[in-house]
Amino acid sequence: MYVLHIDVTDRKYPIYIQRGILSDLGKRIPKTYSKQKIAVITDDLLKEIYGDQIEKSLQEAGFLTKILSIEPGERSKSLETAAFLYDELLDFGINREDRILTFGGGVVGDLGGFVASTFLRGIPFIQFPTTLLAQVDSSIGGKMAVNLKQGKNLVGSFYHPQLVLIDPDLLQTLDKKYFRDGLAEVIKYGAIRDEDLFFRLLDRYDSEEDLLSDMEFIIYRCCGIKKEIVEKDERDKGERMLLNFGHTIGHGIERAFHYERYTHGEAVAIGMHEITKRSERMGETKPGTSEEIRKILIKYRLPYQIPDLDKKEFLKHIQHDKKALGEEMHVVLLEEIGKGYIQPIKREAIQKYVMD
Repeated sequence: MYVLHIDVTDRKYPIYIQRGILSDLGKRIPKTYSKQKIAVITDDLLKEIYGDQIEKSLQEAGFLTKILSIEPGERSKSLETAAFLYDELLDFGINREDRILTFGGGVVGDLGGFVASTFLRGIPFIQFPTTLLAQVDSSIGGKMAVNLKQGKNLVGSFYHPQLVLIDPDLLQTLDKKYFRDGLAEVIKYGAIRDEDLFFRLLDRYDSEEDLLSDMEFIIYRCCGIKKEIVEKDERDKGERMLLNFGHTIGHGIERAFHYERYTHGEAVAIGMHEITKRSERMGETKPGTSEEIRKILIKYRLPYQIPDLDKKEFLKHIQHDKKALGEEMHVVLLEEIGKGYIQPIKREAIQKYVMD
């Protein structure tokens, strides 16, 4: 088992990374009183596969349990779905001594964490991420949010879990598209902070099976990088912006295609390559860096080129990104592989970084 401890302003909490940890779920959650309740927030597909196992494990550990299931997909990350969950929690009689367990990918984790942070002014919750993207990124750091029609993650809070449980075995049955979606975020960590991880991914593994065999270490290394950054900048006002490498263009692509054509990771993959290609041209990045990114994206069957789209609308989406502060935006660039930095630029100058 790999263990990390996150230490932020109002909370310290552990992350446990171990194959098969799902089978010990009920034993991993400390119980504080005899009739404690746990509301499990998951999606319809995961409920069908794992619902009975989760319910049995929690009930055998003495918890009163209810599974709350939502429709899979980004559209569920909304205020409307949050309102549905509030009603379900009220029907279950949840109080502030009980807990919420989020069991799912980024949508479930973000939505469930947002609901936990706002219901009764805050219910303790546990993250159990089931996708690679959620395991290495969205389940850690306390950023919880839902989407509005104007964009992603525009309503949210900073609210940390009490515990994060990560079971790499769940990736064995993850759809290949969504496994690669998470690999884009793994590649991001290597690109901004860990040259060894980046080239390990590029040169060491001959197949996805090889990669999966080493997944505990890979997840641990990514979570370790995020831990270091979050502890220095919990509220996303400085160094934590490094985690947005590729996201400026990526979010614009997601919105341009109404979150339907590309997964988040695929859009970020394109964003990493395209912004690095442009920063190289401007002499801000070591020559050849974008080619290394292109090679690793090709190896893991991720896209790397901006598709045909309405350039005016695309630019508008980017300029409305929540990372904009007043007249400035912050873009993340690379000096070279393993060395990311934050570049503040004027809104009107953003075009040269995101479009030809």
